[in-house]
Amino acid sequence: MATYILLSTLSESGRQTVRERPERIKEVNKELQGMGVKVIAQYAVLGPYDFVNIVEAKDNETIARASVELGARGTVSIMTMAASPLEEFLAGLKKGKKK
Repeated sequence: MATYILLSTLSESGRQTVRERPERIKEVNKELQGMGVKVIAQYAVLGPYDFVNIVEAKDNETIARASVELGARGTVSIMTMAASPLEEFLAGLKKGKKK
């Protein structure tokens, strides 16, 4: 499974939904599971984004489909980023290093 970071910003209607039904956030997490995305960690944050989510999915196509599905609802905008564990990143740098 690949790791992804989702930076989410609620729209006006999304903020209204969360205010009126905060449990909706957990419901969306279950919907993500049905799309093949596992929520590993989730944070409400201050600043330009409302939530930071760390998730796992089989591949880029799976996470892209989930991000588009959620974004098409009009309640949230999502920036999706693939993430590499630091050790894997460093190992990849060592492989490409010329001697």
